[in-house]
Amino acid sequence: MTILVSNSGGTPPGAEWPQIRTVGIDGLLVSFGDRLSEPANRAALALRNAIERADWVGVEETSTSMVSTYLRFDPLWQGHAAMRASLRELLGQQDWFAAALPTGRRLWRIPTVYGTDLAPQLNEAAAVAGLSPEEAMVSISQSRVRVQTIGFAPGQPYLGELPPEWDIPRQTALTDKVPIGALTVAIRQIVLFSVSAPTGWRHVGQTAFSLFRPDDATPFVLRPGDEVLFEPTTAEELANMRASGPDGGATSEVLQ
Repeated sequence: MTILVSNSGGTPPGAEWPQIRTVGIDGLLVSFGDRLSEPANRAALALRNAIERADWVGVEETSTSMVSTYLRFDPLWQGHAAMRASLRELLGQQDWFAAALPTGRRLWRIPTVYGTDLAPQLNEAAAVAGLSPEEAMVSISQSRVRVQTIGFAPGQPYLGELPPEWDIPRQTALTDKVPIGALTVAIRQIVLFSVSAPTGWRHVGQTAFSLFRPDDATPFVLRPGDEVLFEPTTAEELANMRASGPDGGATSEVLQ
């Protein structure tokens, strides 16, 4: 089922967004585009928040991807037709591409070492972006990026968007392994690694921030909609902050 609402930008001309699609016997997916854009990500975050605030009977779970909102419901309480009708009514209430972001989000400032042996691909990534290493560090560290979604590994965020010069491809070959807390870049996005893993994204910065804390009441520290600044620090300072605890020197404040 497809419905059309006002679109303030960020989706291909002539496309009909959002689209409501069935996911299995107990899920619906509302997509706001077929590619990442700031308005589509904003819409997905805002719609999920609105669904949770509405507290619909039978809804058991919600989540977001880059440009979509997913809800899982108990079909014994609400059938697909009734749930689609509720979604259509909610979607018609405003232009979701221009919706306000949810309240309660946080701004994180995460100390980051750029380059050196800790993040050995800064120079390579900078060259691909047409920047000097110093320009690359300034560009990334001064970009206030949004957590667009959590995925791939527990608590692992995809963040963006970076300035246009960072629309660089992934590597053609994988790096065997980057460490926990690695800051990597490609396609105008940042991935901050919650686990040690191979990747095709270039390793340009290193943090001491622990994203996944399975023994905590809130095991995923960052949440979709949070914003992050990766502020430069030195390797010596980072080592000291690593010893101070899982935040690795990071601080946060609530966004109004």
